[in-house]
Amino acid sequence: MKISTRGRYALRIMIDLAEHNTDEYIKLIDLANRQEISEKYLESIISVLSKNGILIALRGKGGGYKLAKSPRMYTVGSILKLTEGSLAPIACLENKPNTCPRAAECKTLPMWEKLDKLIDDYLESVTIADLAYGKSGVDNYII
Repeated sequence: MKISTRGRYALRIMIDLAEHNTDEYIKLIDLANRQEISEKYLESIISVLSKNGILIALRGKGGGYKLAKSPRMYTVGSILKLTEGSLAPIACLENKPNTCPRAAECKTLPMWEKLDKLIDDYLESVTIADLAYGKSGVDNYII
């Protein structure tokens, strides 16, 4: 599993919106400038987040974007799954149930399944609020 720029930028956008979480909408240009992301690329990521109910979008004067729910309601896992698709460490775990013809005799499958669960459990345990406002146990890495 390798998280793409799209997934990393989606997390940066969510953290930025959490840090500026008021009843006001945040303009795309402001997000782009603060995060040093091109408006065009930012718009493609925000479009996915908006269409899936993560963000509320308002067009026109005074428009922009804001979180649809509290930052505590969004997990890193949910945002990455939305922007990245599967986070499975190997291709055969991307489908549920596993349709790999070798699954029954695969000696490594239990290890990959455990790794997949560890990754998922961890990413689902970290919220956008944790990253934006800090939480013990979550290191402050630049993403």
